[in-house]
Amino acid sequence: MSLATSLTPCPLYIAGEWLTPRDLATTPVFNPSTGDVIAACPAGGPTEVNAAVEAAHAAFPAWRDTPAVERARVFFRYRQLVEENFDLLCRTVSREHGKTLGEARGSVYRGLENIEYACGVPTLLFGDTLGNLARGVDCETLLQPLGVCVGITPFNFPAMVPLWMFPLALACGNTFVLKPSEKVPLTAVLLVELLEKAGLPKGVLNLVHGGRPAVDALLTHPKVRAISFVGSTPIAKYIYETGTKNGKRVQANGGAKNYLVIMPDADIAKTVEALSTAAFGCAGERCMAGSTAITVGSAAERLLPDLIAAARAIKVGRTDQPAPATQPDMGPVITAAHRDRVLSLLASGETEGAKIIADGRGVKIPDAPGGYYVGATIVDQVAASMTLAREEVFGPVLNVMRMDDLDRAIELTNASAYGNGAAIFTNSGSAAREFKHRVKAGMVGINIGVPATMAMFPFTGWDDSFYGDLHIQGKEAVQFYTQQKVITTKWFGGTAGDVWRK
Repeated sequence: MSLATSLTPCPLYIAGEWLTPRDLATTPVFNPSTGDVIAACPAGGPTEVNAAVEAAHAAFPAWRDTPAVERARVFFRYRQLVEENFDLLCRTVSREHGKTLGEARGSVYRGLENIEYACGVPTLLFGDTLGNLARGVDCETLLQPLGVCVGITPFNFPAMVPLWMFPLALACGNTFVLKPSEKVPLTAVLLVELLEKAGLPKGVLNLVHGGRPAVDALLTHPKVRAISFVGSTPIAKYIYETGTKNGKRVQANGGAKNYLVIMPDADIAKTVEALSTAAFGCAGERCMAGSTAITVGSAAERLLPDLIAAARAIKVGRTDQPAPATQPDMGPVITAAHRDRVLSLLASGETEGAKIIADGRGVKIPDAPGGYYVGATIVDQVAASMTLAREEVFGPVLNVMRMDDLDRAIELTNASAYGNGAAIFTNSGSAAREFKHRVKAGMVGINIGVPATMAMFPFTGWDDSFYGDLHIQGKEAVQFYTQQKVITTKWFGGTAGDVWRK
């Protein structure tokens, strides 16, 4: 198993066979640390999607009928293989995405937790029973798989997000087609290689690549039953509307503007540490990034000097170096176009009256002049009407907004169209309780900057951060990947008791 070379198209995996298409157009896969092309991603379309879905559909009956304990054993082996190849996976994530090795390790470990959760599928699929529902009548429920499920995943977590999806979907008895972002296909190839090695039967998991033509083919294919998606809000809405229009069950996670409220009594040192991680971790490229700090009362004067110093101390650099000693605190953003968008939003903030108090623009990395870098940036005096306040930046930018009291801070937070996460930093139980009950967000942190959940809890975005009814992860994901059957039974026959007497 090795990393793809610069001229090698990433393979497809269909019906248990690795295919390297030579007749498809390709898009470049970049190393964001240097700007170099490291692979080519084939632009698959309806033909490749149809082959993958048909393979998954053909494999479904046998996999559905495989006992849950046997399906779980595949994922026990998969967990072991992921651990054995942990460093390779992390290096691949860093190389094609730009995360630091530490961030890559954290994200792969979060994915590993989802594999562990899937290993418990025999108990996750327990139904309910009630004997003597009525006289001589018993009732029971069964959770049964749907059929062919699809995962369409983003660039920002090449390992973690796919592992949110296909391990549990497969463990529940479904078959699966994975379509990763064309910006980061290499990690997906490794993940599928390892599951093949774990003994997954042919056709149960399939891998296709491509852009919108591939996505549209998946959304409209008559044999696809369910679609999981993570990406931007406009695309999430499109996925949900198109998928449901075509009779699919859909969970579509979108973008966010996550607010961090800092009260005057907050522990400043711990708050600065949490805000730095929330705003600048993974170069801000995550839907749980803390993108806006709302300081209440005198909190700004206590917080900002130390927060500015912390932002300026963040070392930015290339993340494709294997030695831990050479690792920076923060890596590049994903592409040159994305870097330019972040810089454009910062320029619009200045034009509209905001003040940049820690400036990460113009970062130069001497040994990687072609990399896509933006340093940690803090923008003060941001108003709710500004473009910078309304749009998801998806970069290492923290907005600062100042409010007089907690009521106004909650009101501002709740005015957002999004609803992924929100957090408060305080030593007041009363303020924390008020915040957690009134704030409009699916995931709430109290003195925690990134309240992202572990595998056993659902990832509960609200409003424009999520389209659907059942969320990714946890018991809701089990519900999403299964359908419930209720059986009511009554037996007739006056001679049944003779069996026992004889």
